[in-house]
Amino acid sequence: MSGGLLVAGTTSDAGKSVVTAGICRWLVRRGVKVAPFKAQNMSLNSFVTREGAEIGRAQAMQAQAARVEPTALMNPVLLKPGSDRSSQVVLMGKPVGEMSARGYHGGRQEALLGTVTDCLEQLRSTYDAVICEGAGSPAEINLRRTDIVNMGIARAARFPVLVVGDIDRGGVFASFFGTTALLSAQDQSLVAGYLVNKFRGDVSLLEPGLDMLYGLTGRRTYGVLPYAHGLGIDEEDGLRVSLRGAVRESVVAPPHGEDVLRVAVCAVPLMSNFTDVDALAAEPGVVVRFVDRAEELADADLVIVPGTRGTVKALAWLRERGLADALVRRAAEGRPVLGICGGFQVLGERIEDEVESRAGVVDGLGVLPVRIRFDRDKTLARPVGSALGEPVEGYEIHHGVADVRAGSRSWTGAGWGRCGGRTGTVRWRAMRSGGGSWWRWPGPPGGGSFPRRTRVSGCCGRSSWIGSGIWWRSMRTRMRCGG
Repeated sequence: MSGGLLVAGTTSDAGKSVVTAGICRWLVRRGVKVAPFKAQNMSLNSFVTREGAEIGRAQAMQAQAARVEPTALMNPVLLKPGSDRSSQVVLMGKPVGEMSARGYHGGRQEALLGTVTDCLEQLRSTYDAVICEGAGSPAEINLRRTDIVNMGIARAARFPVLVVGDIDRGGVFASFFGTTALLSAQDQSLVAGYLVNKFRGDVSLLEPGLDMLYGLTGRRTYGVLPYAHGLGIDEEDGLRVSLRGAVRESVVAPPHGEDVLRVAVCAVPLMSNFTDVDALAAEPGVVVRFVDRAEELADADLVIVPGTRGTVKALAWLRERGLADALVRRAAEGRPVLGICGGFQVLGERIEDEVESRAGVVDGLGVLPVRIRFDRDKTLARPVGSALGEPVEGYEIHHGVADVRAGSRSWTGAGWGRCGGRTGTVRWRAMRSGGGSWWRWPGPPGGGSFPRRTRVSGCCGRSSWIGSGIWWRSMRTRMRCGG
Protein backbone atom coordinates (compact mmCIF):
# COMPACT_ATOMS: atom_id res chain seq x y z
CA MET A 1 0.00 0.00 0.00
CA SER A 2 1.36 3.42 -0.99
CA GLY A 3 1.94 6.44 1.19
CA GLY A 4 0.05 9.68 1.12
CA LEU A 5 -0.82 13.03 2.64
CA LEU A 6 -3.95 15.03 3.42
CA VAL A 7 -3.79 18.72 2.54
CA ALA A 8 -6.28 20.44 4.84
CA GLY A 9 -7.01 24.14 5.21
CA THR A 10 -7.93 26.52 7.99
CA THR A 11 -10.74 27.87 5.76
CA SER A 12 -12.30 27.39 2.37
CA ASP A 13 -10.25 28.97 -0.43
CA ALA A 14 -7.05 28.76 1.61
CA GLY A 15 -5.28 27.28 -1.41
CA LYS A 16 -5.69 23.54 -0.83
CA SER A 17 -6.39 22.76 -4.48
CA VAL A 18 -3.33 24.62 -5.74
CA VAL A 19 -1.04 23.17 -3.06
CA THR A 20 -2.29 19.64 -3.80
CA ALA A 21 -1.63 20.16 -7.50
CA GLY A 22 1.81 21.58 -6.76
CA ILE A 23 2.77 18.61 -4.60
CA CYS A 24 1.56 16.22 -7.32
CA ARG A 25 3.69 17.94 -9.97
CA TRP A 26 6.72 18.15 -7.63
CA LEU A 27 6.50 14.39 -6.97
CA VAL A 28 5.95 13.35 -10.59
CA ARG A 29 9.01 15.34 -11.63
CA ARG A 30 10.98 13.18 -9.21
CA GLY A 31 9.73 9.97 -10.74
CA VAL A 32 6.98 9.29 -8.22
CA LYS A 33 3.76 7.87 -9.64
CA VAL A 34 1.17 10.02 -7.86
CA ALA A 35 -2.59 10.59 -7.96
CA PRO A 36 -4.85 13.26 -6.41
CA PHE A 37 -7.91 12.44 -4.33
CA LYS A 38 -10.80 14.37 -2.81
CA ALA A 39 -13.38 12.22 -1.09
CA GLN A 40 -16.17 14.78 -1.31
CA ASN A 41 -16.30 17.98 -3.30
CA MET A 42 -19.00 20.65 -3.42
CA SER A 43 -18.78 22.51 -6.69
CA LEU A 44 -20.75 23.67 -9.70
CA ASN A 45 -17.59 23.58 -11.80
CA SER A 46 -17.33 19.98 -12.94
CA PHE A 47 -15.42 17.92 -15.48
CA VAL A 48 -16.31 14.87 -17.57
CA THR A 49 -13.73 12.07 -17.58
CA ARG A 50 -13.07 9.98 -20.67
CA GLU A 51 -15.15 7.19 -19.14
CA GLY A 52 -18.13 9.58 -18.91
CA ALA A 53 -17.98 10.27 -15.16
CA GLU A 54 -18.56 13.70 -13.61
CA ILE A 55 -15.98 14.92 -11.07
CA GLY A 56 -14.82 18.27 -9.69
CA ARG A 57 -12.70 20.39 -12.03
CA ALA A 58 -10.09 20.82 -9.30
CA GLN A 59 -9.40 17.08 -9.27
CA ALA A 60 -9.13 17.05 -13.06
CA MET A 61 -6.61 19.88 -12.83
CA GLN A 62 -4.67 18.00 -10.13
CA ALA A 63 -4.62 14.87 -12.29
CA GLN A 64 -3.19 16.99 -15.10
CA ALA A 65 -0.51 18.18 -12.69
CA ALA A 66 0.22 14.54 -11.83
CA ARG A 67 0.30 13.66 -15.55
CA VAL A 68 -2.41 11.02 -15.18
CA GLU A 69 -5.88 10.64 -16.65
CA PRO A 70 -8.61 11.83 -14.24
CA THR A 71 -11.10 9.17 -13.10
CA ALA A 72 -14.11 8.95 -10.80
CA LEU A 73 -11.91 7.28 -8.17
CA MET A 74 -10.24 10.65 -7.58
CA ASN A 75 -13.52 12.33 -6.53
CA PRO A 76 -16.11 9.69 -5.60
CA VAL A 77 -18.64 12.14 -4.13
CA LEU A 78 -19.54 15.42 -5.84
CA LEU A 79 -22.25 17.72 -4.46
CA LYS A 80 -23.77 20.20 -6.91
CA PRO A 81 -25.86 22.82 -5.07
CA GLY A 82 -29.32 23.50 -6.45
CA SER A 83 -30.30 25.88 -3.66
CA ASP A 84 -29.02 27.05 -0.29
CA ARG A 85 -30.36 23.86 1.31
CA SER A 86 -30.08 21.05 -1.22
CA SER A 87 -27.64 19.55 -3.69
CA GLN A 88 -27.55 16.95 -6.40
CA VAL A 89 -25.45 14.03 -5.16
CA VAL A 90 -23.10 12.61 -7.81
CA LEU A 91 -21.67 9.24 -6.72
CA MET A 92 -18.83 7.68 -8.70
CA GLY A 93 -19.48 10.12 -11.51
CA LYS A 94 -23.24 9.54 -11.86
CA PRO A 95 -26.14 11.50 -10.28
CA VAL A 96 -28.11 9.55 -7.67
CA GLY A 97 -30.63 12.22 -6.66
CA GLU A 98 -31.24 15.48 -4.82
CA MET A 99 -30.72 15.64 -1.07
CA SER A 100 -31.14 18.28 1.60
CA ALA A 101 -28.15 19.29 3.70
CA ARG A 102 -29.86 17.88 6.79
CA GLY A 103 -30.60 14.58 5.07
CA TYR A 104 -27.06 14.26 3.75
CA HIS A 105 -25.28 15.06 7.00
CA GLY A 106 -27.92 13.16 8.96
CA GLY A 107 -26.78 9.76 7.75
CA ARG A 108 -26.09 9.49 4.03
CA GLN A 109 -22.63 11.04 4.26
CA GLU A 110 -21.47 8.62 6.96
CA ALA A 111 -22.79 5.69 4.89
CA LEU A 112 -20.55 6.77 2.02
CA LEU A 113 -17.35 6.35 4.04
CA GLY A 114 -16.98 2.76 2.80
CA THR A 115 -17.22 3.85 -0.84
CA VAL A 116 -14.73 6.64 -0.26
CA THR A 117 -12.17 4.42 1.48
CA ASP A 118 -12.54 1.75 -1.22
CA CYS A 119 -11.70 4.34 -3.88
CA LEU A 120 -8.70 5.53 -1.91
CA GLU A 121 -7.46 1.96 -1.47
CA GLN A 122 -7.72 1.34 -5.22
CA LEU A 123 -5.64 4.43 -5.91
CA ARG A 124 -3.09 3.43 -3.27
CA SER A 125 -2.74 0.00 -4.86
CA THR A 126 -1.97 1.63 -8.24
CA TYR A 127 0.15 4.66 -7.36
CA ASP A 128 3.26 5.27 -5.27
CA ALA A 129 1.58 8.15 -3.45
CA VAL A 130 -1.89 9.68 -3.14
CA ILE A 131 -2.24 13.36 -2.24
CA CYS A 132 -5.65 14.00 -0.69
CA GLU A 133 -7.37 17.37 -0.53
CA GLY A 134 -9.68 18.21 2.34
CA ALA A 135 -12.76 20.43 2.20
CA GLY A 136 -13.45 23.61 4.13
CA SER A 137 -11.77 23.19 7.51
CA PRO A 138 -11.00 20.04 9.53
CA ALA A 139 -12.12 21.95 12.64
CA GLU A 140 -15.81 22.01 11.69
CA ILE A 141 -16.64 20.25 14.94
CA ASN A 142 -20.39 20.19 14.25
CA LEU A 143 -19.70 17.81 11.36
CA ARG A 144 -17.02 15.67 13.03
CA ARG A 145 -19.21 12.57 13.45
CA THR A 146 -20.00 12.30 9.74
CA ASP A 147 -16.72 13.63 8.33
CA ILE A 148 -15.47 11.67 5.32
CA VAL A 149 -13.27 14.27 3.64
CA ASN A 150 -10.99 15.76 6.30
CA MET A 151 -9.81 14.02 9.46
CA GLY A 152 -12.20 11.13 8.83
CA ILE A 153 -10.28 10.07 5.74
CA ALA A 154 -6.93 10.86 7.38
CA ARG A 155 -7.81 8.54 10.28
CA ALA A 156 -8.98 5.79 7.95
CA ALA A 157 -5.79 5.94 5.86
CA ARG A 158 -3.45 6.95 8.72
CA PHE A 159 -2.19 9.83 6.59
CA PRO A 160 -0.28 12.80 8.01
CA VAL A 161 -2.05 16.14 7.63
CA LEU A 162 -0.58 19.39 6.30
CA VAL A 163 -2.70 22.42 7.28
CA VAL A 164 -2.69 25.33 4.80
CA GLY A 165 -3.51 28.87 5.95
CA ASP A 166 -4.27 31.96 3.86
CA ILE A 167 -2.25 34.81 5.37
CA ASP A 168 -3.70 37.31 2.88
CA ARG A 169 -6.97 37.20 4.84
CA GLY A 170 -5.21 37.94 8.11
CA GLY A 171 -5.21 35.95 11.35
CA VAL A 172 -3.25 33.01 10.01
CA PHE A 173 -1.49 32.21 13.31
CA ALA A 174 -4.77 32.20 15.24
CA SER A 175 -6.25 30.03 12.50
CA PHE A 176 -3.44 27.47 12.73
CA PHE A 177 -3.56 27.35 16.52
CA GLY A 178 -7.36 27.32 16.73
CA THR A 179 -7.75 24.65 14.08
CA THR A 180 -5.34 22.34 15.90
CA ALA A 181 -6.82 23.05 19.33
CA LEU A 182 -10.35 22.15 18.23
CA LEU A 183 -9.32 18.71 16.98
CA SER A 184 -9.54 15.62 19.16
CA ALA A 185 -6.32 14.25 20.62
CA GLN A 186 -6.41 11.43 18.07
CA ASP A 187 -6.75 13.86 15.18
CA GLN A 188 -4.13 16.22 16.58
CA SER A 189 -1.62 13.38 16.46
CA LEU A 190 -2.04 13.29 12.66
CA VAL A 191 -1.26 16.98 12.11
CA ALA A 192 2.32 17.11 10.84
CA GLY A 193 2.62 20.86 10.43
CA TYR A 194 1.58 24.01 8.61
CA LEU A 195 2.01 25.83 5.32
CA VAL A 196 1.54 29.60 5.01
CA ASN A 197 -0.03 30.55 1.67
CA LYS A 198 -0.45 33.84 -0.25
CA PHE A 199 2.25 35.81 1.56
CA ARG A 200 3.31 39.26 0.37
CA GLY A 201 6.47 40.91 1.67
CA ASP A 202 9.64 39.96 3.54
CA VAL A 203 9.48 36.39 4.85
CA SER A 204 11.92 37.22 7.65
CA LEU A 205 9.19 39.31 9.28
CA LEU A 206 7.20 36.11 9.81
CA GLU A 207 9.92 34.25 11.68
CA PRO A 208 9.03 35.41 15.23
CA GLY A 209 5.44 34.28 14.68
CA LEU A 210 6.50 30.95 13.22
CA ASP A 211 8.79 30.34 16.20
CA MET A 212 5.98 31.15 18.63
CA LEU A 213 3.57 28.87 16.74
CA TYR A 214 6.08 26.03 17.04
CA GLY A 215 6.37 26.67 20.76
CA LEU A 216 2.60 26.58 21.21
CA THR A 217 1.87 23.53 19.05
CA GLY A 218 5.14 21.63 18.73
CA ARG A 219 4.64 21.57 14.95
CA ARG A 220 6.80 23.00 12.17
CA THR A 221 5.77 25.38 9.45
CA TYR A 222 7.05 23.65 6.32
CA GLY A 223 6.99 26.61 4.01
CA VAL A 224 5.76 30.08 3.10
CA LEU A 225 4.31 30.41 -0.40
CA PRO A 226 4.20 33.83 -2.07
CA TYR A 227 1.02 35.37 -3.41
CA ALA A 228 0.96 34.41 -7.09
CA HIS A 229 -1.10 36.13 -9.77
CA GLY A 230 -2.40 34.63 -13.01
CA LEU A 231 -2.17 30.96 -12.09
CA GLY A 232 -5.04 30.04 -14.41
CA ILE A 233 -6.52 27.68 -11.81
CA ASP A 234 -10.21 26.84 -12.16
CA GLU A 235 -12.40 28.14 -9.34
CA GLU A 236 -13.97 25.33 -7.36
CA ASP A 237 -16.97 26.42 -5.31
CA GLY A 238 -18.06 29.52 -7.22
CA LEU A 239 -16.70 32.98 -7.80
CA ARG A 240 -14.68 34.08 -4.79
CA VAL A 241 -15.21 37.72 -5.63
CA SER A 242 -18.18 40.02 -5.80
CA LEU A 243 -19.53 39.32 -9.26
CA ARG A 244 -20.77 42.80 -9.99
CA GLY A 245 -18.03 44.55 -11.87
CA ALA A 246 -15.55 41.70 -11.43
CA VAL A 247 -13.15 41.77 -14.36
CA ARG A 248 -11.02 39.00 -15.84
CA GLU A 249 -8.48 40.78 -17.98
CA SER A 250 -5.93 39.38 -20.39
CA VAL A 251 -2.97 37.74 -18.67
CA VAL A 252 -1.14 37.20 -21.94
CA ALA A 253 -0.53 40.39 -23.88
CA PRO A 254 -1.95 43.83 -24.61
CA PRO A 255 -4.27 44.30 -27.60
CA HIS A 256 -2.75 44.17 -31.08
CA GLY A 257 -4.35 47.53 -31.90
CA GLU A 258 -6.18 50.34 -30.17
CA ASP A 259 -9.47 48.48 -29.81
CA VAL A 260 -10.40 45.99 -27.14
CA LEU A 261 -13.16 43.40 -27.29
CA ARG A 262 -15.53 43.80 -24.35
CA VAL A 263 -17.29 40.63 -23.16
CA ALA A 264 -20.08 40.77 -20.57
CA VAL A 265 -21.04 37.56 -18.76
CA CYS A 266 -24.46 37.52 -17.08
CA ALA A 267 -23.88 36.52 -13.45
CA VAL A 268 -26.83 34.13 -13.27
CA PRO A 269 -27.63 32.23 -10.04
CA LEU A 270 -26.00 28.82 -9.57
CA MET A 271 -23.53 29.59 -12.35
CA SER A 272 -21.76 26.42 -13.43
CA ASN A 273 -18.49 25.93 -15.28
CA PHE A 274 -18.06 29.67 -15.69
CA THR A 275 -14.38 28.91 -16.27
CA ASP A 276 -15.33 28.41 -19.94
CA VAL A 277 -14.86 32.17 -20.36
CA ASP A 278 -11.29 32.11 -19.04
CA ALA A 279 -10.01 31.31 -22.52
CA LEU A 280 -11.53 34.54 -23.81
CA ALA A 281 -9.97 36.50 -20.96
CA ALA A 282 -6.58 35.08 -21.97
CA GLU A 283 -6.81 36.56 -25.46
CA PRO A 284 -4.89 39.78 -26.13
CA GLY A 285 -7.21 42.76 -26.07
CA VAL A 286 -10.19 40.99 -24.51
CA VAL A 287 -11.75 42.20 -21.26
CA VAL A 288 -14.29 39.90 -19.60
CA ARG A 289 -16.51 41.16 -16.81
CA PHE A 290 -19.48 39.70 -14.91
CA VAL A 291 -22.64 41.81 -14.87
CA ASP A 292 -26.03 41.81 -13.16
CA ARG A 293 -27.69 44.97 -14.54
CA ALA A 294 -29.17 45.65 -17.97
CA GLU A 295 -27.31 48.94 -18.42
CA GLU A 296 -24.00 47.09 -18.14
CA LEU A 297 -24.70 45.38 -21.48
CA ALA A 298 -24.78 48.64 -23.42
CA ASP A 299 -21.08 48.81 -24.32
CA ALA A 300 -20.50 45.04 -24.56
CA ASP A 301 -19.34 43.64 -27.90
CA LEU A 302 -20.41 40.14 -26.86
CA VAL A 303 -22.81 39.05 -24.12
CA ILE A 304 -22.53 35.51 -22.76
CA VAL A 305 -25.26 33.73 -20.83
CA PRO A 306 -23.24 30.97 -19.10
CA GLY A 307 -24.17 27.54 -17.82
CA THR A 308 -26.24 27.20 -14.67
CA ARG A 309 -27.44 24.46 -12.34
CA GLY A 310 -30.83 26.21 -12.18
CA THR A 311 -32.03 27.07 -15.69
CA VAL A 312 -35.55 28.16 -14.69
CA LYS A 313 -34.20 30.10 -11.71
CA ALA A 314 -31.68 31.83 -13.97
CA LEU A 315 -34.45 32.73 -16.42
CA ALA A 316 -36.51 34.31 -13.62
CA TRP A 317 -33.43 36.20 -12.41
CA LEU A 318 -32.77 37.60 -15.89
CA ARG A 319 -36.35 38.84 -16.07
CA GLU A 320 -36.29 40.36 -12.58
CA ARG A 321 -33.11 42.27 -13.39
CA GLY A 322 -34.28 43.57 -16.75
CA LEU A 323 -31.54 41.59 -18.46
CA ALA A 324 -34.02 39.38 -20.32
CA ASP A 325 -35.54 42.28 -22.27
CA ALA A 326 -32.06 43.68 -22.94
CA LEU A 327 -30.90 40.33 -24.36
CA VAL A 328 -33.97 40.03 -26.61
CA ARG A 329 -33.48 43.58 -27.94
CA ARG A 330 -29.81 42.96 -28.48
CA ALA A 331 -30.41 39.79 -30.48
CA ALA A 332 -33.11 41.48 -32.56
CA GLU A 333 -30.59 44.19 -33.46
CA GLY A 334 -28.17 41.50 -34.66
CA ARG A 335 -25.66 42.16 -31.86
CA PRO A 336 -23.86 39.01 -30.62
CA VAL A 337 -25.34 37.02 -27.73
CA LEU A 338 -23.83 33.62 -26.88
CA GLY A 339 -25.60 31.03 -24.74
CA ILE A 340 -23.53 28.16 -23.33
CA CYS A 341 -25.29 25.02 -22.10
CA GLY A 342 -27.90 26.28 -19.58
CA GLY A 343 -27.42 29.72 -21.09
CA PHE A 344 -28.65 28.55 -24.48
CA GLN A 345 -31.62 26.86 -22.78
CA VAL A 346 -32.92 30.20 -21.47
CA LEU A 347 -32.52 31.73 -24.96
CA GLY A 348 -34.90 29.15 -26.45
CA GLU A 349 -38.65 29.32 -26.97
CA ARG A 350 -39.80 27.00 -24.21
CA ILE A 351 -38.46 24.94 -21.30
CA GLU A 352 -40.25 21.84 -20.04
CA ASP A 353 -38.75 21.01 -16.65
CA GLU A 354 -40.11 18.30 -14.38
CA VAL A 355 -36.61 17.33 -13.19
CA GLU A 356 -34.49 20.26 -12.02
CA SER A 357 -36.98 22.93 -10.87
CA ARG A 358 -40.19 20.88 -11.40
CA ALA A 359 -41.73 24.11 -12.71
CA GLY A 360 -43.43 22.44 -15.67
CA VAL A 361 -43.58 24.41 -18.91
CA VAL A 362 -41.92 27.84 -18.83
CA ASP A 363 -41.56 30.31 -21.68
CA GLY A 364 -37.97 31.05 -22.66
CA LEU A 365 -36.69 34.30 -24.14
CA GLY A 366 -37.52 33.20 -27.68
CA VAL A 367 -34.20 34.31 -29.15
CA LEU A 368 -33.40 30.88 -30.60
CA PRO A 369 -35.73 28.44 -32.40
CA VAL A 370 -35.25 25.65 -29.89
CA ARG A 371 -37.36 23.94 -27.23
CA ILE A 372 -35.86 22.22 -24.19
CA ARG A 373 -37.15 19.16 -22.38
CA PHE A 374 -35.41 18.05 -19.18
CA ASP A 375 -34.71 14.33 -19.01
CA ARG A 376 -34.07 12.46 -15.76
CA ASP A 377 -30.96 10.85 -17.21
CA LYS A 378 -27.99 13.20 -17.31
CA THR A 379 -25.93 13.38 -20.49
CA LEU A 380 -22.19 13.13 -19.75
CA ALA A 381 -19.84 13.09 -22.74
CA ARG A 382 -16.50 14.35 -24.08
CA PRO A 383 -17.09 15.02 -27.80
CA VAL A 384 -14.21 16.17 -29.99
CA GLY A 385 -14.10 17.01 -33.66
CA SER A 386 -13.32 19.67 -36.22
CA ALA A 387 -15.28 22.52 -37.75
CA LEU A 388 -14.36 25.44 -39.99
CA GLY A 389 -10.99 23.74 -40.39
CA GLU A 390 -10.18 24.01 -36.69
CA PRO A 391 -10.11 21.41 -33.88
CA VAL A 392 -13.02 21.63 -31.46
CA GLU A 393 -13.23 19.85 -28.12
CA GLY A 394 -15.95 20.21 -25.52
CA TYR A 395 -17.97 18.32 -22.97
CA GLU A 396 -21.62 17.71 -22.21
CA ILE A 397 -23.12 17.85 -18.70
CA HIS A 398 -26.86 18.41 -18.90
CA HIS A 399 -30.35 17.07 -18.32
CA GLY A 400 -31.85 19.25 -21.06
CA VAL A 401 -32.67 17.73 -24.45
CA ALA A 402 -32.86 20.25 -27.31
CA ASP A 403 -35.48 20.10 -30.06
CA VAL A 404 -34.42 22.51 -32.80
CA ARG A 405 -37.20 23.82 -35.02
CA ALA A 406 -37.07 22.30 -38.50
CA GLY A 407 -35.40 24.49 -41.09
CA SER A 408 -33.32 26.47 -38.60
CA ARG A 409 -29.94 27.55 -39.94
CA SER A 410 -26.89 25.80 -38.54
CA TRP A 411 -23.96 28.03 -37.61
CA THR A 412 -21.13 25.58 -38.11
CA GLY A 413 -22.70 22.28 -39.08
CA ALA A 414 -20.99 18.97 -38.42
CA GLY A 415 -17.38 17.98 -38.07
CA TRP A 416 -15.33 14.81 -37.98
CA GLY A 417 -14.49 13.52 -34.54
CA ARG A 418 -15.43 11.13 -31.76
CA CYS A 419 -17.84 10.97 -28.84
CA GLY A 420 -18.32 8.18 -26.34
CA GLY A 421 -15.75 5.95 -28.03
CA ARG A 422 -17.38 6.25 -31.49
CA THR A 423 -15.62 7.92 -34.40
CA GLY A 424 -17.38 9.59 -37.31
CA THR A 425 -19.46 12.65 -38.09
CA VAL A 426 -20.12 14.56 -34.88
CA ARG A 427 -23.09 16.94 -34.74
CA TRP A 428 -21.78 19.43 -32.26
CA ARG A 429 -24.93 21.51 -32.26
CA ALA A 430 -24.03 25.14 -32.68
CA MET A 431 -26.42 27.50 -34.43
CA ARG A 432 -27.25 31.11 -35.01
CA SER A 433 -30.51 33.05 -35.20
CA GLY A 434 -30.35 36.82 -35.59
CA GLY A 435 -27.83 38.00 -33.03
CA GLY A 436 -28.25 34.93 -30.83
CA SER A 437 -25.91 31.96 -30.92
CA TRP A 438 -25.50 28.94 -28.72
CA TRP A 439 -23.22 26.07 -27.89
CA ARG A 440 -24.58 22.66 -26.97
CA TRP A 441 -21.08 21.85 -25.75
CA PRO A 442 -19.40 23.96 -23.12
CA GLY A 443 -15.71 24.26 -23.90
CA PRO A 444 -15.35 25.48 -27.51
CA PRO A 445 -14.66 29.14 -26.57
CA GLY A 446 -11.27 27.79 -25.44
CA GLY A 447 -10.68 25.54 -28.45
CA GLY A 448 -7.52 26.92 -30.05
CA SER A 449 -8.17 29.42 -32.83
CA PHE A 450 -11.73 28.26 -33.40
CA PRO A 451 -13.35 31.17 -31.49
CA ARG A 452 -11.56 33.66 -33.71
CA ARG A 453 -13.16 32.01 -36.75
CA THR A 454 -16.59 32.97 -35.40
CA ARG A 455 -15.71 36.59 -36.22
CA VAL A 456 -17.31 38.22 -33.19
CA SER A 457 -14.94 41.16 -33.45
CA GLY A 458 -15.86 41.70 -37.08
CA CYS A 459 -19.56 41.76 -36.24
CA CYS A 460 -18.83 44.45 -33.67
CA GLY A 461 -16.71 46.60 -35.95
CA ARG A 462 -13.56 45.79 -34.00
CA SER A 463 -10.38 45.44 -36.01
CA SER A 464 -7.79 44.65 -33.37
CA TRP A 465 -8.79 41.18 -32.21
CA ILE A 466 -6.84 39.09 -34.69
CA GLY A 467 -5.68 35.51 -34.34
CA SER A 468 -3.04 35.31 -31.66
CA GLY A 469 -2.32 31.61 -32.00
CA ILE A 470 -2.90 31.09 -28.29
CA TRP A 471 -3.80 27.54 -27.35
CA TRP A 472 -5.53 28.01 -24.02
CA ARG A 473 -4.97 24.50 -22.70
CA SER A 474 -1.22 24.62 -23.27
CA MET A 475 -0.94 28.12 -21.84
CA ARG A 476 -2.93 27.20 -18.76
CA THR A 477 -0.80 24.11 -18.20
CA ARG A 478 2.31 26.29 -18.17
CA MET A 479 0.72 28.79 -15.80
CA ARG A 480 -0.52 26.09 -13.45
CA CYS A 481 2.35 23.70 -13.27
CA GLY A 482 5.38 25.16 -14.98
CA GLY A 483 5.44 22.43 -17.63
